[in-house]
Amino acid sequence: MDLSTLPFSRAALHAAYAGGLTPGAAIAEALRRLEAAADPGIFLDIAPTADLDAAAAALPAFDPARFPLWGIPVAVKDNIAVAGRPMTAACPAFAHVPSEDAVAVARLRDAGALIIGKTNLDQFATGLVGVRTPYPVPRNAVAPDRVPGGSSSGSAVAVARGIVTAALGTDTAGSGRIPAALNGIVGLKPSVGAVSSRGMLPACRSLDCISVFATTPDDAWATYRVIAGEDRADPFSRPIAWAEPGVVPTRIAIPAPADLHIDDAPGRAAWDAARALLPAPEEAPITGLLDAAKLLYDGPWIAERAAAFGDFAAANPGALHPVTEAILAGAARFSAVDAFRGLYRLAEHRRIAEDFFARFEVLAVPSAPNFPTLAELEADPFGPNARLGTYTNFVNLLDLAALAVPGPARPDGLPAGITLIGPRGSDAALMALARDVTARLARRQEPRAA
Repeated sequence: MDLSTLPFSRAALHAAYAGGLTPGAAIAEALRRLEAAADPGIFLDIAPTADLDAAAAALPAFDPARFPLWGIPVAVKDNIAVAGRPMTAACPAFAHVPSEDAVAVARLRDAGALIIGKTNLDQFATGLVGVRTPYPVPRNAVAPDRVPGGSSSGSAVAVARGIVTAALGTDTAGSGRIPAALNGIVGLKPSVGAVSSRGMLPACRSLDCISVFATTPDDAWATYRVIAGEDRADPFSRPIAWAEPGVVPTRIAIPAPADLHIDDAPGRAAWDAARALLPAPEEAPITGLLDAAKLLYDGPWIAERAAAFGDFAAANPGALHPVTEAILAGAARFSAVDAFRGLYRLAEHRRIAEDFFARFEVLAVPSAPNFPTLAELEADPFGPNARLGTYTNFVNLLDLAALAVPGPARPDGLPAGITLIGPRGSDAALMALARDVTARLARRQEPRAA
């Protein structure tokens, strides 16, 4: 069997395992692919080969019904604990070795997954560009001169390059969706609290989600099914009424022209092609939703980042990336009074969102309005990053679920994504629509008979 051409999808790997492939051989192929990528920025830590071989050998008998991720190579963002492996959050001075897996990681292992290593990120998960790291910046899997997206940059690139089947990221303001869109893969951001955050270093603890990257909606859903579930030891865990993807939603909104923010002609062309994949979308104003995003970086929620790692920063002057340090410095301008005023304003925006999703089942938006080059980020570390969050920053604030899927490519060949957003607990409905959109796109791309 030529493993170099084997898709690292769950279905392809399980078929190969049923035909005699060993997990050890799949692990060796994953490591070969990593070496071939020649990108030192993707992973911050790789599990020793001996440990990976031992984990593969210790798997129970092949039973994908009982162990849905049996033998599946997975990567984990380096702000999520993996027992016995270094955790840095992309800050060398923060490095330590957790003694226990994060709950989500433990659930992956219980399902048969093999944890390959820890992936790079914007330091302390603060950024949407993927370049705010003191380590080498992961290269975008499609366009090396463009940003990889963040903060879960390494996780997205590892999946896009076929090194792993799935990867865990985190998402506060789009970190589980922007890297997916910019690398042409799927990014699943669950309902807040549906996946335990115990063992994850938060950026904004009240908003953060552990997210999933995969190349297909099915692989993202299979991974999410494994890690989801209430954790009473996590005070931010919130159960949802579990459902499997079923009927495809039909009441779908897209941004009205005044709320459509796309910065270049290729991006607009890709959006026009993507919206044609949706069943009867209706244009609707979404200013009331977009405006909520201002609370995250222009309001008191920036101070929540100080609660996450401010004590470490104070005790370790000079340890932070300059951009991370500048963002954290902004927390000092907010008071407790500002925090309460922010909560009141957020309640108003959440009521707007409730009314919106009483009318529509899903809001479909462009995943990103821009696709910055590395040179643009070097010239302006803040502007392009802020712009990337146009359609992502409001989602967790408003207690919504979201799913980024690849759409038709831009005319210049760069990937373009479409993000599906719904109310809390709509994860399965979003997945049903994602599968439908993906199938429509595949049919459109099939070569026509002469």
